[in-house]
Amino acid sequence: MNGIKIKGTGKGLPRRTMTNEDMAKIVETSDEWITTRTGIQHRHHVSQGESITALTVAAARQAMENAGVTAEQIGACVVATLTPDTLVPSAACWVQRELGLPHDIPCFDLNAACTGFLYALHTMECLLNASPRKFGLVIGAEQLSRITNWEDRGTCILFGDGAAGVVVECREDWPSIGAVLGSHGTDQMLRVPGVETDAPSLIYMEGTKVFKFAIEAVPWCIDQVLQRHGKTIEDVDFFVFHQANARIIDLVVRKYQIPLEKYYKNIQEYGNTSAASIPLVLSDLWDQGKIGAGSRLLIVGFGGGLTWGGAYVEFE
Repeated sequence: MNGIKIKGTGKGLPRRTMTNEDMAKIVETSDEWITTRTGIQHRHHVSQGESITALTVAAARQAMENAGVTAEQIGACVVATLTPDTLVPSAACWVQRELGLPHDIPCFDLNAACTGFLYALHTMECLLNASPRKFGLVIGAEQLSRITNWEDRGTCILFGDGAAGVVVECREDWPSIGAVLGSHGTDQMLRVPGVETDAPSLIYMEGTKVFKFAIEAVPWCIDQVLQRHGKTIEDVDFFVFHQANARIIDLVVRKYQIPLEKYYKNIQEYGNTSAASIPLVLSDLWDQGKIGAGSRLLIVGFGGGLTWGGAYVEFE
């Protein structure tokens, strides 16, 4: 299978910032309690007059501009999300309309929770292999404030809103990203009931159990990706982790002795943005000039489902 590389990144963020002090006015908590346990200091929330669709479109438009790609060149659009503004039309179809993407391309949403962006990257690689157009839009977008239980201090402090994405290109002489993906159906640790159910459609999570799952899943993904590609830690320029909890990242960094200059945390600014988390890291690193043409990244995600995944991705 022909491989893909990232050509450009972009993001769209809500205007409203919620600090830990703001959270302490809603539930019994404190800045010290939140920062010590999660690393989070701020998170962005969609406010009146904004929509997650608008942020998704903004992220897609910026990614296309940074990649130097026009709407006519896009061969597919996949949006990873569990909180679109509308179930039908999909968020991807709204992007198609607003950006004037071709009508003869697949545009759809994908829900793999916090691993969604990785699932979408793998899906895009498959789609572009069968498309005459060799550029694709992959976006992660969430409005988790919409499904947050504001009476549960264990979860409401964690989640933020936002959108970010990438433009990828597919070529014959490029290796596959070799995504390692997995899932295990369970609703015991993390779930969001659907519409028209007896339970409210709010996030329920048992944080301690999810933490234990994550510190096992992330190293497994790293090992599998390195083995599949025949790479070592030294071959990776940057490790990009789903930003769920700073302590999870710190434990993995210590386990693999990853140098400070090879990983990045932005959870302190955005909180956990689920499917938008990984592309927000990519966009920040791009904006800061830390990654670009030739950069080699190992990306790892995990989330509800349960789902997990990893991939070795390069920038063009």
